[in-house]
Amino acid sequence: MRIDISTKNITLNSALEDFVADKIGGLEHLIGNADGEVRVEIGKPSKHHRSGDIFSAEVNLKLGGKLLRATSSHEDLHSAIVSVKDDLQIQIKKFKEKMTERRSRK
Repeated sequence: MRIDISTKNITLNSALEDFVADKIGGLEHLIGNADGEVRVEIGKPSKHHRSGDIFSAEVNLKLGGKLLRATSSHEDLHSAIVSVKDDLQIQIKKFKEKMTERRSRK
């Protein structure tokens, strides 16, 4: 699985890149043999926000000809990334259940 990380209004350091690769790469065991392409965008939606820093994380996963997408906003960047991972994990499980159900009907 190939992970492409992009940032918006923040800089990507190696610790943050490793954190994203660890969390999102951890979903690889759910995907299995399928070849998935993951695009991750993290950052601040704007440089000025009245109530403090708000971070967003967005993940697009192409899997089996379908696009799975998850987004999250949080005051902490790491929490936003974990939230996106959890949401995407649920979507992958639902997708795999649908695929196995379709195969068993045939």
